[in-house]
Amino acid sequence: MKQPEEIMTVDDVAAYLHVHPSTVYKMMKHKQLPGFRIGADWRFHRANILGWIKRKEEAAIVKSN
Repeated sequence: MKQPEEIMTVDDVAAYLHVHPSTVYKMMKHKQLPGFRIGADWRFHRANILGWIKRKEEAAIVKSN
């Protein structure tokens, strides 16, 4: 069964960010990514990941100015 595109798995987020899944787990451990648990598995709302990326980009621009 295919999951709705709005919800992403750790592997989906890792592929989207071009990082290893273990990096996503480390970021979750340090509360650096917006996600939630379903049982033992992490899930992510695509809109929250996109918002997180935008905030990171904006912070980088502010730092460089």
